[in-house]
Amino acid sequence: MAELRVQIAGVTLENPLIAASGAFGFGREYSEFYPLSTLGGISCKGITLKERSGNPPPRIAETPSGMLNSVGLQNPGVERFIREDLPWLREQGTRILANIAGNTPEEYCEMAEILSGTDVDLIELNISCPNVKQGGVQFGTSCAGVEGIVSQVRRFCKKPLVVKLSPNVADIGEIAAAAEAAGADALSMINTLTGMRIDIRTRRPILHNNTGGLSGPAVFPVAVRMVWQARQRVKIPIIGMGGVSCWQDAVEMLLAGASALQIGTVLFTDPYAPVKILDGLRRYLDENGIAAVPDLTGQVRPYGKEG
Repeated sequence: MAELRVQIAGVTLENPLIAASGAFGFGREYSEFYPLSTLGGISCKGITLKERSGNPPPRIAETPSGMLNSVGLQNPGVERFIREDLPWLREQGTRILANIAGNTPEEYCEMAEILSGTDVDLIELNISCPNVKQGGVQFGTSCAGVEGIVSQVRRFCKKPLVVKLSPNVADIGEIAAAAEAAGADALSMINTLTGMRIDIRTRRPILHNNTGGLSGPAVFPVAVRMVWQARQRVKIPIIGMGGVSCWQDAVEMLLAGASALQIGTVLFTDPYAPVKILDGLRRYLDENGIAAVPDLTGQVRPYGKEG
């Protein structure tokens, strides 16, 4: 049988499937369906320095081939996460990624320092948050912003640092290269695309926050393209995400250049999706004589200009 283990920034995952931040919470609900050791890792619900109640409802809306969300990083805060959730997670036999978010560089740095003293395996830096010191512009939408926040957090982060990139940029390759240059050990991409729906009866946005993050199959082609473009610019591992819903999607994302995968929105409609994706991926590798997942990474054969 093909080898499913992969390495991300020196951390070995038993398989390339990671539950994406936000969709999986802290894993307790999904542990009722199957052992969480089935997964290569869990990227925990985005954590902030202090507890957040999130945005007022409605904050979830279904949309063709996906969903919009503006949950607003509802979470218990980093100290409570460490005290109440992390001990249970460590018993589940899978790798733990602590996804952190903040509104100032100081908040990010403090969380990175705190979590570096715990037994999380990797820290995932969500740079799609608004920088209040810069008028609300997202940290991750410019090379200067990415370099600034990643380099600052790098000084305080003693764990492998995964930088989660926003797709709402002009050139994802430049953004990826900026994160690598500033000290990222790996990238995860893509975060949600900004979207909006309007109720034609009330003429008001469906989400209370007006706009939200679009995820699910609708964003998959964009995610594949961006992973492929980033792979041309960086040497560090890429964790691909964005609409991965079946084993065929997983293979496609790996071919584009991902070393591992995160799955999210599909979990709301099919909690068993990880099991099905792993079974299909294993069969594909065996049937095609591919010895291990890393042998598939980046093996797309793009057409040249003449093609």
